[in-house]
Amino acid sequence: MPIVTVAHSTVYSYKQPVGFGDHRLMVRPRESYDQRLIEARLHIDPAPVELRWLHDVFGNAVAIARFDKRATELRFDSFVRMEHDPIVRETVAIESYARTYPFTYASEDMPDLLRSIERQHLDSSRKVDDWARRFVRNDGPTDTLAMLADMTATIRREFTYVARPEKGTQTPTETLKLGRGTCRDFAVLMIEAARALGLAARFVSGYVYNPSRGEGRVGGGNTHAWVRIFLPGSGWIEFDPTNGIVGNRGLIRVAVARDPYQAVPLSGSFFGFPASFAGMKVSVEITLEDQHTDLPLHSASVGADRRS
Repeated sequence: MPIVTVAHSTVYSYKQPVGFGDHRLMVRPRESYDQRLIEARLHIDPAPVELRWLHDVFGNAVAIARFDKRATELRFDSFVRMEHDPIVRETVAIESYARTYPFTYASEDMPDLLRSIERQHLDSSRKVDDWARRFVRNDGPTDTLAMLADMTATIRREFTYVARPEKGTQTPTETLKLGRGTCRDFAVLMIEAARALGLAARFVSGYVYNPSRGEGRVGGGNTHAWVRIFLPGSGWIEFDPTNGIVGNRGLIRVAVARDPYQAVPLSGSFFGFPASFAGMKVSVEITLEDQHTDLPLHSASVGADRRS
């Protein structure tokens, strides 16, 4: 089983000393049967006067940092060492009644899945619906997993990945029109397409890495985004439309939410002149220990998700 280390650094710079409001961090991976934390450290400079942890409504680990000092730089360094058990498409087991689309979720599951089935974006022209229906066969039965895998591969093949440091996402119809976007945009498109087909889908924020040198990955160097869809028999299954991945191979979950705004890795505010903000640098470095292979992923960008 691979042992993975993740070093995630975020640095905010200012032209003169500023004060800081509360900052909310979602950088600790979710622990599960396929993700087991061995070590997790979080260092913040200047040191917060208070750091408390909580679980949000989705069970994500959230750290809240409160400050009482002014500074020209605010730095967050997260280090995680964990066991990561790859799950691939071939191991996804689906209940017999759900193997062919369409199907209906079990009555005991439906009350908890409803909010993840509800559409979140206006689509008056039904463009997302029409795009989603192209993956449903009209010449015979539609295999549920094959349909979703085809959707995942099609986004990777037909859309152009373009990095965008600014916060927020495009609407699904914008992504369809432009034919390009970030991992966040592709995830939102696939979530809405799955929901258009009556499936429960959620947004995932985390990290992506190369399991081997022969497997390229797009979207590294920063946090990454993909999709989880509920399939009876296996539960929530990962689909990464940016890289065409079915399963969690190369994907480390940190936060799972109904919508992207609920899974922002780092948000906060500062007190000072607006022109004081000089920029933000983010770097993520991931190493596979058992393969003795260092896989550094770096990026730097200007701009920040600074929610007040």
